[in-house]
Amino acid sequence: MQTPRLETERLILRPLALSDAPAIQRHFDNWNIIRHLSTVVPWPYPADGAETFVRMQLDKISAGDEILFWVLVLKGGDGEAIGTIDLRPRAEGLKGNRGFWLAEPYWRRGLMTEAIAAVNDFVFLTLGLDHFHVCNAATNEASRRVKQKTGAEFVGFIELAHHGGQTKSEKWIVRREAWLRGKA
Repeated sequence: MQTPRLETERLILRPLALSDAPAIQRHFDNWNIIRHLSTVVPWPYPADGAETFVRMQLDKISAGDEILFWVLVLKGGDGEAIGTIDLRPRAEGLKGNRGFWLAEPYWRRGLMTEAIAAVNDFVFLTLGLDHFHVCNAATNEASRRVKQKTGAEFVGFIELAHHGGQTKSEKWIVRREAWLRGKA
């Protein structure tokens, strides 16, 4: 499945490309982002971490894995990646079906909420999914707020080690019916 281009008022969500690796490396190599992520992400972040990660994701997509991977860029900007959203619509696992991060200079502007709303529309209106799960470190208040603003319902806690030392994660469900009702 190919990742489609999505647009919001302020953003373009386009498919991940190898050319995004330098911008991802520059923005993602940041303790304020990494501390809320699972220990699967290496820290300290290696100098080739983004390129390795992007190549791995593109290889999985080429091999037919069901992964949709968007890069967030500002409309009217220089096309530089300022964050990503990945979606594994039918994945089973602790970390849920969707993940995201946003470069720190762009925090507190509602950009991720705007991007997630576009992805939710795609998931429910185009893919036709009934629901999906998302997770975040229990200490990640910003991620929790994005989930709350985009129709997620808290379902409980799971154990998942994060770089910041916490092992408690929140698990949420996003349901088609609630999402569409909230948009009405």
